[in-house]
Amino acid sequence: MTASESSGSVVRRILLGSQLRRLRESRGITREAAGYSIRASESKISRMELGRVSFKARDIEDLLTLYGVVDEAERAALLGLAREANVTGWWHSYGDVLPGWFQTYVGLEGAASHIACYEVQFVHGLLQTEGYAHAVVTRGQPTACDSEVERRVALRLERQKLLVSERAPEFHVVIDEAALRRPYGGPQVMRNQLQHIIDVSEQSNVTLQVMPFEFGGHAGESGAFTLLRFPESDLPDVVYLEQLTSALYLDKRDEVAQYGRVLDRLSADGLAPAKSRDLLRRLANEI
Repeated sequence: MTASESSGSVVRRILLGSQLRRLRESRGITREAAGYSIRASESKISRMELGRVSFKARDIEDLLTLYGVVDEAERAALLGLAREANVTGWWHSYGDVLPGWFQTYVGLEGAASHIACYEVQFVHGLLQTEGYAHAVVTRGQPTACDSEVERRVALRLERQKLLVSERAPEFHVVIDEAALRRPYGGPQVMRNQLQHIIDVSEQSNVTLQVMPFEFGGHAGESGAFTLLRFPESDLPDVVYLEQLTSALYLDKRDEVAQYGRVLDRLSADGLAPAKSRDLLRRLANEI
């Protein structure tokens, strides 16, 4: 990477590459076949999917056609990301709509080697059961039709495969007790959700802690956030902040460091993993 290449363009390349790989694999298309469609080698497809080369609009258009992406909005979003991937600089916000910022975040999430987050309103998306996710989506999108609700839930469940994949990241989540007590769906949905959190928390790559009410005020006063770390040494850590109509991606070293310190304090002050599971069991029994 040259000095003129910013972390922003590298992240965008990783985002677009991961989305292209997901589309190709979902269609059962080999890298060789994909390369043939754009008059290139299998190795070039591999480099594109790893975000190691720049992107030509014509290549992206041909690949999207091969992968069956016909929706103009989706094509435009990916082609826009391809243009941005070739421009230095860092983005600060994306429209809070599907498939815009959500696909962008999924790409970041999928490229990360370490995901650390604090949640206060909901159970984290990577931990949600289908029933809980359905309740969250229908309450958050009351005017959405059934098919849109199901599509959003399916996307959320698809993300969760990351935690058991060969490239599974280290996942450290601190959940405020408020999120665990706030009911979504009926009692059985919540019992199933709490048990699912317990089950996932026992995976070797997952560390789950609960910030209990009894602790009182704590370091997570600014609300939910996610810190992403990537395996590439030249890629900075990124803090993701979801807002009502946009999402922020922070990569300035001092800003990221502040969030890192908050996570350290939440981890130190929250319940240890074993005690967190004990609390989850008690909450499930109370329902």
